[in-house]
Amino acid sequence: MQSGPYVSLSAQLTLEKRLDSLALNVANMNTIGYRAAGVSFHTYVSRSGDEPVAYASSGRDYITRTEGPLIATGNPLDIAIQGEGWLAIQTPGGTVYTRDGRMRMRQTGELESLAGHPILDAGATPIILDPTAGQPVISGDGMITQNGRQVGAIGLFQIDSSAKFSRYENSGVIPDKPATPVLDFDINGIVQGHVEGSNVNPILEMAKLITISRAFESITGGAEKNESTLKDALPILGGTA
Repeated sequence: MQSGPYVSLSAQLTLEKRLDSLALNVANMNTIGYRAAGVSFHTYVSRSGDEPVAYASSGRDYITRTEGPLIATGNPLDIAIQGEGWLAIQTPGGTVYTRDGRMRMRQTGELESLAGHPILDAGATPIILDPTAGQPVISGDGMITQNGRQVGAIGLFQIDSSAKFSRYENSGVIPDKPATPVLDFDINGIVQGHVEGSNVNPILEMAKLITISRAFESITGGAEKNESTLKDALPILGGTA
């Protein structure tokens, strides 16, 4: 069995999937709290009789965890996370974790994301502030005070490094393993008046785009050459003039 066509076709499908992730990253290079998408792939080897056939897998999507840059806004309802923590929000699809710390307070005091999802404390309970007590002060461990009185605490959660993410909207993730409240605030914490920018590196993404384009051209050229070789060999192997 000829393995060349399988290698070429599977590799083209893999590169197409990688291009899709690059397009998603470039589209969200300015999205607050966005974590870049990536595709990991490897080569499988199957056997048809005694002849090995290799092909590239279609790849597995993953979401990177590299921190984005801190951006100062001066808004007391904007927070950025330092370290590996995540904010928890309550959505119609369940609890979602995000690094997008842009918040707003309703007239009735509920603290929510810009999309209208309640912000949760460490006990997974929505946070309600005093709408008449002025702007909140948020400390590094998430404690919220108004007029010198503690009124709540923003939950900061840690997600196991082996957990796989599925994306929710642009900046949210849903892990396949339960998150746990952060207890160590020496390396993890909250910075008020800042947000975290996207962790997409546009220069690196463009370099990847060039590499993938060249790889696609190389694979296509190899497939055409292999097809031409087979066409030339058929008359000879078939004994025709």
